[in-house]
Amino acid sequence: MTTRRNELNFSGGPGALPATVLEQTQRAIEALPETGLSVLGMSHRSEWFLALVDEASRNLRNLLGLSEDYEIAFMQGGSSLQFATIPMNFAGLPFAPPQYVSSGYWSRRATAEAQRVYQCGVAWDGAHSHHSELPELAKLDIDPRAAYLHYVSNETVEGLQFGAQEAPSNVALIADMSSDFLSGTVDTDRYSMIYAHAQKNLGPSGVTVVLVKRALLERIPDGLPAILDYRTHITHHSNYNTPPVFAIYVLTLVSRWLRDDIGGLRAMGAINERKAAMIYGTLETLGDAVRIHAKAPWRSRMNVAFSFGDEQLDRDFVEFAGERQMTGLEGHRSIGGIRASLYNAVTEQATASLCETIRDFAAKRL
Repeated sequence: MTTRRNELNFSGGPGALPATVLEQTQRAIEALPETGLSVLGMSHRSEWFLALVDEASRNLRNLLGLSEDYEIAFMQGGSSLQFATIPMNFAGLPFAPPQYVSSGYWSRRATAEAQRVYQCGVAWDGAHSHHSELPELAKLDIDPRAAYLHYVSNETVEGLQFGAQEAPSNVALIADMSSDFLSGTVDTDRYSMIYAHAQKNLGPSGVTVVLVKRALLERIPDGLPAILDYRTHITHHSNYNTPPVFAIYVLTLVSRWLRDDIGGLRAMGAINERKAAMIYGTLETLGDAVRIHAKAPWRSRMNVAFSFGDEQLDRDFVEFAGERQMTGLEGHRSIGGIRASLYNAVTEQATASLCETIRDFAAKRL
């Protein structure tokens, strides 16, 4: 089977989309089969869109095994808006300052934004290891009076990912899962809030999924601007202001793909485990000729950050891979090197092609 170029998109975001989703989206831009109108011209007040939001919520709830204790909202502004909105809604008296895990590029951004809004503490900082490892959440010394503990489940830049582990049970847990949401099963009951923007595993940018327990919503103070109050979006069924209709449509298609084509999150997780094992195994055979940024216990299944130890070699590899139609392999500007992102829509075949390319490059240049 021929691998299409879209499947060879290893970008950190926007990520690849499943081929069937792309095909359906292409047709929907011309005309939705249900309405005869382009999805780009569909009203957010239409019965079609209201039903779409209901389906998207239902599909997410079923895929995640999400209990009725949670509300679901589709918001805008990406994770960056959530960084400030979360402390506005959930920090403050009678609680002690919220605590943040600073484990990499995006969690540092989240912490800095939150500190603009409210006094926040840093429960753990990975700067001592150049952000190559992660803490055990359950062993963090967290004040039980803290408003919440916030962390990023997968650091896309450094290639770090928290695995399934215990977390403090005496404080509300909030996670930014933007880059590994729906990549495998997750015990949602342990979280008070999960949020994820779309341009990794869910579709194009423009929509952010928010899952929040009703008990947490009871903390929200009165007097917030309406658009920054989570209750507003829940009360209006994600339709308070004009929502990103197209992004929510593609997200719904992706949720159907996960349900019908993949067979759920357990199956998706197994596929992602195999892809990650494939590429890390390939890199490890090169020994000292390659440096993987993350230490082994915390290596991400979504983002593999590595380097051949020389900036020119890294650039040459990106060019070499580009000649084989592979895109998005440049490392993030903050650490350089190479980054291969293995989001859900990146197939095992595409991953095998990348591994072959790594081996061929090593044979020629190392």
